[in-house]
Amino acid sequence: MPDLHYEDPLLANLYDLDSGWSIDRDFYLALAGRDKKRILDLGCGTGLLGDAYAALGHAVTGVDPAKAMLDVARQKPNGARIEWVQSSAQAFHSKQQFDLIIMTGNAFQVFLEDEDILATFAAMRKHLAPDGMIAFETRNPAIDWPSLWNRDADLDINGHTVHQSRQILKTGNSRISFETRYALADRTLVSKSELRFLSRPDIEERLNASGLRAETVYGGWQHEPFDEAVSHEMVFIVRAA
Repeated sequence: MPDLHYEDPLLANLYDLDSGWSIDRDFYLALAGRDKKRILDLGCGTGLLGDAYAALGHAVTGVDPAKAMLDVARQKPNGARIEWVQSSAQAFHSKQQFDLIIMTGNAFQVFLEDEDILATFAAMRKHLAPDGMIAFETRNPAIDWPSLWNRDADLDINGHTVHQSRQILKTGNSRISFETRYALADRTLVSKSELRFLSRPDIEERLNASGLRAETVYGGWQHEPFDEAVSHEMVFIVRAA
């Protein structure tokens, strides 16, 4: 099930304020190039990137398990030109194949069990067109994420302030669980999350088992080589094996 901050309609409307356009989206947008492509966005969220692809003339399918996020996505300027599908990545099925398949926002880390990772990679492989590309990122487990994640922020929506705070609850077994609180004028909403942190070799092993291969692994959004000691992100560019 999606976390509350994806499933609650009010929090879904806040999502773009906290996670708006950024350098990672520039990276993914550039992957599409100029020629029209069929693009599959798994875990599309509020459709910010899908909308940008559609504005350039690409044929976009956006997939997300959270209805509230898709409801926001449909309201984007090019939302009517995009096929929106409510589904998990693991269960997604289409008769189409796609030139570019993306999974952004570190969505890969929500898959806590190997069976979900393998099912997602199988869905990607099944829907990948000949010569197609898959791209996704995940956080480098060598970084001390708990020291970076406890934080407070104020979000403004229609002139009203929502105070957001995040606190680490538990670490261990390659996982971090945390809660995010949203203090509204009349109530406080609490969303609990858990993420899995796999190493580059662990991910490549699962890709290879799924008939895929990592063509390149970047360490950042400027195409920096991945350095386990310092890179915060592992950005995988994947092809069929």
